[in-house]
Amino acid sequence: MRYTTQFMLSALAAEQFPGTTVPEIAFLGRSNVGKSSLLNALVGEKAAKVSQTPGRTRAINFFLLCDDKNRARLAFADLPGYGYAKISKSISAEWPKFIDPYLAERETLKLCVCLVDSNIPPQPNDGKLVDWLRHVGRGFIVVATKTDRLSGNARTRNLLAIKNAFDLDEVLAVSAKTGAGLKDLWTRIESADSEEAS
Repeated sequence: MRYTTQFMLSALAAEQFPGTTVPEIAFLGRSNVGKSSLLNALVGEKAAKVSQTPGRTRAINFFLLCDDKNRARLAFADLPGYGYAKISKSISAEWPKFIDPYLAERETLKLCVCLVDSNIPPQPNDGKLVDWLRHVGRGFIVVATKTDRLSGNARTRNLLAIKNAFDLDEVLAVSAKTGAGLKDLWTRIESADSEEAS
């Protein structure tokens, strides 16, 4: 299905979360993992701002996806990146006050898309996120980004390393640049409301 995307709001506190009732899909990952590029590739337009400086997203940015009759169907939540050393500790210290409640308690949140960089070894911060989502019982999938930069053998090897490091049955390989894997990711997103992921 083709969607049009509308920016809704940026939330820095739980009381600022939108009162939407459509299924929400959260996108999480380390700074510089290619989150904004992937979001834009999924919706086919520049909805999320792509910055040359990692760690620019400080709030949860909500986007509403509407069908061709302008009916709201889905919402995307773009969460701040983590693991970037230049973000001040005073700012990152505020994140658990609204990010943790969002991930643990948000009733409309149906799927967490955890992005990992396929070009680097599995990172401890990514493992902590996966473990935490399992602990709170939140459905998630792990998506390996930037796979266009790897040869076939390197891609296979790196994806296997991610699966083994985080004890996963599946890792979706995608490329915002070439569009590889986006159709499979859309299938998971659109079915998230009716089945458990992870």
